[in-house]
Amino acid sequence: MFAYVGGYTTADRDGRGNGINVYRIDEATETWTHVQTIGGLENPSLFTLNRAKTRLWSVHGGRTIMSAFAVDPASGHLTLLNQQNCLGNNPVDSALAPDERHLVIANYGNGAVAVMPIAEDGRLLPVTQSITLEGTPGPDPVHQASSHPHAVIFDPSGQFVVVPDKGFDRTFFFRFTAGRLAPTAQGSVASARGAAPRHTVFHPHLPILYVNNELDSTVSVFNWDNIHGYVRETQVVTTIPDGHPGRNTTAEITSSACGRFLYVSNRGQDSIVLYNIDQVSGHLTFVEAVPTGGLRPRFFTINIKGDQIYAANQDSDDITAFRIDSTTGRLSPTGIRITTGSPSAISLVATPVAS
Repeated sequence: MFAYVGGYTTADRDGRGNGINVYRIDEATETWTHVQTIGGLENPSLFTLNRAKTRLWSVHGGRTIMSAFAVDPASGHLTLLNQQNCLGNNPVDSALAPDERHLVIANYGNGAVAVMPIAEDGRLLPVTQSITLEGTPGPDPVHQASSHPHAVIFDPSGQFVVVPDKGFDRTFFFRFTAGRLAPTAQGSVASARGAAPRHTVFHPHLPILYVNNELDSTVSVFNWDNIHGYVRETQVVTTIPDGHPGRNTTAEITSSACGRFLYVSNRGQDSIVLYNIDQVSGHLTFVEAVPTGGLRPRFFTINIKGDQIYAANQDSDDITAFRIDSTTGRLSPTGIRITTGSPSAISLVATPVAS
């Protein structure tokens, strides 16, 4: 398995990274071996892969560009194909359309969602649509002075795009047709004032959408209508039920492939939270919060086999690994720690099976 690790590199992002680092993970020994550094990149952050895992696209935190790379399946090496202006400031996330010919990009800095076509060879083409989100800023004058779309994902049907907006305390919904975005009839749904929706994930089997709210350390649960792209909030739960003496914000969210467990990372408490998922309602029950052993876990991901989590601890410059109990979903540290500067993203790709 190959791991692609992005990290912040510039002083305005308190970056100590050096670009994108590629590792080969031996799943038998759990050993990470460094195989490539792609330098000369500013703040490569979240990545998007095509289905064949032969192309990788990167946003660049605090900048105005997207990058496209070819992935060598045998060596895992990346080759830069091109870079393209995303017509926005601070692109923080992108999502690949089902046709694999378009990326939808969340531009945090200027509160816009952009559509960028993709050429047949994976190169990025100029933006063809940019929609400025409309709403009312939240109560936090530092983090919510304006619109800040923080993520973008397609729903399982591929018809709709979901964009949580941290600045407006709203999650926006669009229909995606023929390379164009159009607001749904509902348009958006409000969160509690000051909640600051950040990232989102769909349940793998149920019509349920989960959104983690950054500033008030909660998770919202929504019923999802995949015919009309409509949601209805049914539950809000905290990620710090026992409180936290200092500041805490949530960062990443994901579901296990089996659909029985949901995980969210806390920055401040510096933990990964586990919830059990009710298999009828999709509602969450808090189980535990496990320290990541590092500082400010901005990102984490579950490995391909579904038996480990890798946490990217941005402020301690490391990645820590945890085993997942297949019965309970609980995490236990493996003791593995990979040193890497200001990690912000990890994408995993299976290595080819020898014939």
